[in-house]
Amino acid sequence: MHRVVSYRKVGTEDVGQRIDNYLFRVLKGVPKSKIYNVMRKGEVRVNKGRVKPQYRLQLDDDIRIPPIRTREEKAAEPVSDSLLDTLKARILFEDDGLLAINKPSGLAVHGGSGVSVGLIEALRQMYPDTVRLELVHRLDRDTSGCILISKKRQVLKGIHKQLQEGGVDKVYFALVAGRLDQKFQWVEAPLQKNVLQSGERLVRVSNQGKAAKTDFKVLERYKKFTLLEAKPITGRTHQIRVHAQYIGHSIVGDSRYGDEYANKLARGAGINRLFLHANRLNFINPGTDKPIEIVADLDSSLTDALGELER
Repeated sequence: MHRVVSYRKVGTEDVGQRIDNYLFRVLKGVPKSKIYNVMRKGEVRVNKGRVKPQYRLQLDDDIRIPPIRTREEKAAEPVSDSLLDTLKARILFEDDGLLAINKPSGLAVHGGSGVSVGLIEALRQMYPDTVRLELVHRLDRDTSGCILISKKRQVLKGIHKQLQEGGVDKVYFALVAGRLDQKFQWVEAPLQKNVLQSGERLVRVSNQGKAAKTDFKVLERYKKFTLLEAKPITGRTHQIRVHAQYIGHSIVGDSRYGDEYANKLARGAGINRLFLHANRLNFINPGTDKPIEIVADLDSSLTDALGELER
């Protein structure tokens, strides 16, 4: 419980944030309904005056926070030393506002739905003094490769703005079933997301869905597989996986949208995971206002498997 009135001054990191969202963050464990209740009663003050939940903070605002009871937060699940060592070895880039990791396949980006510890929880234990560590975007649990984590709110906002405006160039590597004859293939097919009774997300091509576009380029052809470069122009859930299925060349190792016969053949070559890898990201680093390219090489297990396919 916060037993006494506390005061906070708004710094540059919090300028423009809504007061309710600010309070949700600093009063972790307090129900949102309780926070809205004390705001409605005028117990939260900004510069000694009442404000509405949608008020956006200004530099040097003085915020009065009343005594308020909190729920006891569940203790963070301890992260194994081996996972922390793995993530340290997979840091691709770091400055004072941004972190880029080559995420391993099989690691969820955050905990939940039966996953006690994800990437962000592990990184928060790795960086205990960085209070604003946030995922900039997401990767599916079984997808490996480049993922960005912000350390500062202005970096998070800056890259989000670029994502919304198409200013972030994403390139993936995907091994798919069968041989594509065309060097290039542009897929425009709307995608609709459905949540099954089990809570599992399933995406399908549907005219009722949201517009989605993926550009595919053939990098290498094998006897029964093709290595592709995939560039998602939009950012829909499972987009590359569903668009690959839509053109009849599912991604190898995809248990949800894949071809079981092709997956079985791939396992014979040592591919026991989803062969989808976020290879590189190009964008403007908001912390420096300079272009940056983040590159994550394929894991050795995948390059070794490609060698097997060549033979």
